[in-house]
Amino acid sequence: MMTDTISDMLTRIRNAGIARQRETHCPFSKQKLAVAKVIEDAGFISNVHAESREGHPTLVMAIRYDDRGKPLIDGIRRVSKPGRRVYVGAKDIKKVRNGLGISVISTSKGVLSDDRAREASVGGEIVCEVW
Repeated sequence: MMTDTISDMLTRIRNAGIARQRETHCPFSKQKLAVAKVIEDAGFISNVHAESREGHPTLVMAIRYDDRGKPLIDGIRRVSKPGRRVYVGAKDIKKVRNGLGISVISTSKGVLSDDRAREASVGGEIVCEVW
């Protein structure tokens, strides 16, 4: 049994980029879909959708690359873990890599990027950072 499914999804995205795969799959959940949509809105991945594979719901994400074939994701890191939750207030949300990356934050208004959370003046749990 897996205890941290978000971390598993992030690892699958990272490994797919390193292996130059076109897309990656992971078991579906609403939380993972919300996190993937925020990363897609930031432009790091594309074509996030759910489909059924072998009778099980699966989340499919296309990996984006630059003109030289290098993945757009240089790094992806899980911040809040099951053993250590990390929360941040609206005024304390920091920029990732001086604004070149994003933080994915689970707030009371849904899963948002750090910019959108600052605009909405809401804090929450920092799920991950992508740069």
